[in-house]
Amino acid sequence: MTIAEYNLCVEQFADGIYRFILKNLRDSEQSRDVVQETYTRLWTRYTDVNFDKAKSYLFTTAYHTMIDMIRREKTVTVLDEIAPYAGTATGQYSDLKEVLDEAVSRLPEIQRSVLLLRDYEGYNYKEIEEITGLNESQVKVYIYRARQFLMQYIGTIEAVI
Repeated sequence: MTIAEYNLCVEQFADGIYRFILKNLRDSEQSRDVVQETYTRLWTRYTDVNFDKAKSYLFTTAYHTMIDMIRREKTVTVLDEIAPYAGTATGQYSDLKEVLDEAVSRLPEIQRSVLLLRDYEGYNYKEIEEITGLNESQVKVYIYRARQFLMQYIGTIEAVI
């Protein structure tokens, strides 16, 4: 990768990486730190990274940097600690995005990450497999479980709208 290609990577992928990390961490300062660390790691290895694989490398590095940060802070939430239907929307409420964001925030970190990569960032299963280090069947299971939890949490769309 050349320096010009590195700069192109910053222009093309920084916002997407930031959104992905921000949706997981819900802290803009920590998210910026993860993105900065990701690009620092790319800079130290820019001669070793193929430009065609740069997007995958960046998201993988950002993901692992985020996981390391979470482990250091010991803020991983276990799904079993959340009471079933604890946050089910039952009344009339019009802000679907806020309800959905709250539901996503209650997912375990790994489920939240794969769900965001798939549904928010548009990655296919193979790309998610490369980013997270999980195999394709694990990715599918985590996405399925995350979607099941969201359906239980939100209830019917009519209850939210």
